[in-house]
Amino acid sequence: MRFGLQHPNFTFDYNGQDTSQIVDSLKNLVRKAENYGFDSFWVMDHFHQIQFVGKPEEPILEGWTVISMLAGTTTKIKLGTLVTGVIYRHPSVLAKVAATLDVLSKGRLFMGIGAAWNEQESLAYGICYPPNQERLLRLEEAIQIMRKMWTEEPSATFNGKYYQIRNAYCNPKPIQKPSPPILIGGSGERKTLKIVAKYADACNLFGSAETVRKKLGILKEHCKSVGRDYGSILKTKLSIIVVDDNKEMAKKRVQQIFKGMPEEQVSEFVIYGAPEDISRHMELLEQIGIEYLIVDLEPSRELDALDIFANKVINK
Repeated sequence: MRFGLQHPNFTFDYNGQDTSQIVDSLKNLVRKAENYGFDSFWVMDHFHQIQFVGKPEEPILEGWTVISMLAGTTTKIKLGTLVTGVIYRHPSVLAKVAATLDVLSKGRLFMGIGAAWNEQESLAYGICYPPNQERLLRLEEAIQIMRKMWTEEPSATFNGKYYQIRNAYCNPKPIQKPSPPILIGGSGERKTLKIVAKYADACNLFGSAETVRKKLGILKEHCKSVGRDYGSILKTKLSIIVVDDNKEMAKKRVQQIFKGMPEEQVSEFVIYGAPEDISRHMELLEQIGIEYLIVDLEPSRELDALDIFANKVINK
């Protein structure tokens, strides 16, 4: 199994006053993850902090700017947004931004994209928030535009229902050939997973092992229906990890962080315990077909948790 690290919370990257501390904190974190052998580093593509992570007014940086900065301070680790909302940027502009990052990082972009879900955030920023069905159709068109702009010479043209481009140049092209891998976030069974089957290099799922098992079964059926090799899609999962050498201490922290939330709901997105407990859960995920785990660690003790996870779970 390969591993990615997501950093969704910037509250603990500085002392609450001197925001210039954030860049040093991020550099330290991503370099540590790279040295520990993590395959990728991710940030969210949100403009307001999201529920379950913090309050809307809490600090959050624009994701593409963050990974662009980190491209210059790393050499091996892949960089991506988990995931960019399709409605936030015109797909031709997004394709150009992504190609630029792939060039500047020497081929390390992992292109995360999804249909977007945060209506409150979108309306606050004056971004049109269409119904779910339209956002999914826009997602399909956006992926086609990105592929065309990344691969077709000398320019790309696309005439869709929602997006049109004409002779759009994308020069230089991305370094990764035929294109940077596209990861689609979301697990809607009828539409999102079918888009994954048609277009994606990777999927990103959320939920308990049983939930993910079900979603992967549905993805396999969609692959059959569109004539896609199920094995060609990288299966990734996002999980919150609460790890401590003391299992009971890890449990207490989960109870504090998710106070009032039913245990069965917590188990959908949190893996907690001692390193051996985390390892057993990862073995279960591998058995059901997950090949790549992207982890969120406790933001208030992220570096300590990273040390434990890397030394006693990944590199045990």
